[in-house]
Amino acid sequence: MSAPISENTLPRSSLWHVVVSSFKGETRDYTTETLHRAVLFLAVPMVLEMAMESIFALADVFWVSRLGSDAVAVVGLTESIMTVIYAVAIGLAMAGAAIVARRVGERDDEEAARSGVQVILLGLFVALGLGLIGIFFGPSLLHLMGANDDILRIGSTFSRIMIGGNVTVTLIFLINAIFRGAGDAAFAMRTLILANSLNIILGPCLIFGLGLGVTGAAIATNIGRGCGVLYQLYHLTRRPGRIQIARRHFVFEPDVIWSIFRVGSTGIFQNLIGMTSWIGLVRILSQFGSSALAGYTIAIRLVIFAILPAWGLSNAGATLVGQNLGAKQPDRAESAVWIAVRYNVIFLGIIGAFFIALSAPITWLFTQEPEVHRYATQALWVIALGFPFYAAGMCMTSAFNGAGDTWTPTRLNIACFWLFEIPFAWCLAEKFSKGPAGVFIAITIAFSLLALAGLVVFRRGGWKTVKV
Repeated sequence: MSAPISENTLPRSSLWHVVVSSFKGETRDYTTETLHRAVLFLAVPMVLEMAMESIFALADVFWVSRLGSDAVAVVGLTESIMTVIYAVAIGLAMAGAAIVARRVGERDDEEAARSGVQVILLGLFVALGLGLIGIFFGPSLLHLMGANDDILRIGSTFSRIMIGGNVTVTLIFLINAIFRGAGDAAFAMRTLILANSLNIILGPCLIFGLGLGVTGAAIATNIGRGCGVLYQLYHLTRRPGRIQIARRHFVFEPDVIWSIFRVGSTGIFQNLIGMTSWIGLVRILSQFGSSALAGYTIAIRLVIFAILPAWGLSNAGATLVGQNLGAKQPDRAESAVWIAVRYNVIFLGIIGAFFIALSAPITWLFTQEPEVHRYATQALWVIALGFPFYAAGMCMTSAFNGAGDTWTPTRLNIACFWLFEIPFAWCLAEKFSKGPAGVFIAITIAFSLLALAGLVVFRRGGWKTVKV
């Protein structure tokens, strides 16, 4: 007889099988699967899912950068406003993933399906309300963010389309969270491959081929994401899977909505804190001109390119936390998180070293304007210094959220972002005359503090007792 596979080893002979199986999206019981295998089964498609989002972000700014620094600034300012929408979508997605994962861990697939429908209905209602605000007040929001007349002239329609069409990004986030909570990470990956491939193909065609400029980028984004949502809904309602939605589930259930809202509202607030801090940073940077803002936008897109796949790995830990807490296995849930931390620190540490060493040639790919390049290079290598801390911190945050403990990371975000990062960035940039570099330094230090605080709180284990 061969020796059993331990929780701490993964033979090379089985690694290829894990990778291939993760792509196929085979149904598995993640409450009994060997932990290293379970993390990889979930992480491989989740990392690739987030990698597709990263490629989209880079491709978008790559094409738009050919239109000049004002066009890049339009994207940067609008994305800063969109962070509020992302905060709402991700907060509701946290609740959806946590509740669905817990029900799946309890072997209650019918209740998981009911919860999934309520997440979609709540997200649809919220997205339509935010969309109306974007359609009527998009240019005013750009002006409020510090856009000058040139930026407003080319960016007003872009902002209206992006904010007004937020229902596509909201639903694609929420439905993918439902799939991840159920352990069907491969389908979430395929959804973003479809949506972002369409966007990458349509982007240059509309921006340059039809001469729509930056507006074409917004149209391509919403078409791609909209097709992704239709694909998700088809799979949920027509194809067999762990979560199968039927007509009987499409009813408004106040008790389920309240449970989602209770967990999701804190998650929304948590993300609003983190994402509005980016708005504060952009507002500080806008005082130094469009070159500083464009350089920062390029650097942040590159950072997102690295960090989004790492979020995929941390999401694998979150799914395992939810399902194993549902199965009454809290110690196994904790072990899964530490495995995810180990993989993530290695991954982002390597990427961070690469960015630090090659920041200048990398950023030259996105701009030929010397001043923009200088700011982009500086931002990239300064922020990359904190990548190992970001890796650990995002795993801690995902673990808390996967357990339904959204208040803990919310409190940590308040302390690290609102009470520290923004005032510190302003002091360095203005009082100590560091300019944009002061903002970049504040980002690195704030996220490192968040990671250290998260590790301390995680070890206390209070998240293991949260009920959802």
